[in-house]
Amino acid sequence: MEEFKGTKKKIFDTSLQLFADQGYKATTMRQIAKQVGIQQSAIYNHFKNKEAILDASINKLKQSHLINIFEDKEPQELYKKGRLLLKNISNMFKLISYDTKTDLIFRFMMQELFNNERLREFYNEEFFQNNVKKLSAIFFLMMQDEIIENNDPLLLANEFFAPLFFYQLQIVRLKADNKSTSVAATLFEKHTEFFWDRIKVTMPQQDDIF
Repeated sequence: MEEFKGTKKKIFDTSLQLFADQGYKATTMRQIAKQVGIQQSAIYNHFKNKEAILDASINKLKQSHLINIFEDKEPQELYKKGRLLLKNISNMFKLISYDTKTDLIFRFMMQELFNNERLREFYNEEFFQNNVKKLSAIFFLMMQDEIIENNDPLLLANEFFAPLFFYQLQIVRLKADNKSTSVAATLFEKHTEFFWDRIKVTMPQQDDIF
């Protein structure tokens, strides 16, 4: 995706802020132009219409760590990292919760997920297909290598990701209300340790062998 500059960047950034604050449908080109400080007609020199700005927002989502969690690496390259891999994923969710641009993207996505069919399709394909299923494949390889106990790998992947989204949502909500996020921030690491302790293969104690 091209890096927007100048007025085009201002239009895009303003649009994303408005989409996150009040939703895509409620945002008008007139509002965007007023916030940027230009005539409404000037927007069309940069974006054909509001849908073109939505397209740019979805393309921005594709580049976000929120979607591209595994950075296009294959499960075979990742599964031996075990607990460290899960810790890295949790830390990534934690860090992007405090990134202003990603915060806007996340808020925009959460609002529009139930209002926009294109965004739902994108979310299903990009997040579910590429991330939940990839983590499921990683868990499967961990099971084969006896790193973790045998279980339903797809269920484990969903169980690991679900709290991370909840904690991220909590931080976004607390930030919006200007409240402390320090307690919520600790949950990412606690979740990883709690989860890993329950799926890892535990070696029997010496007394248990006899």
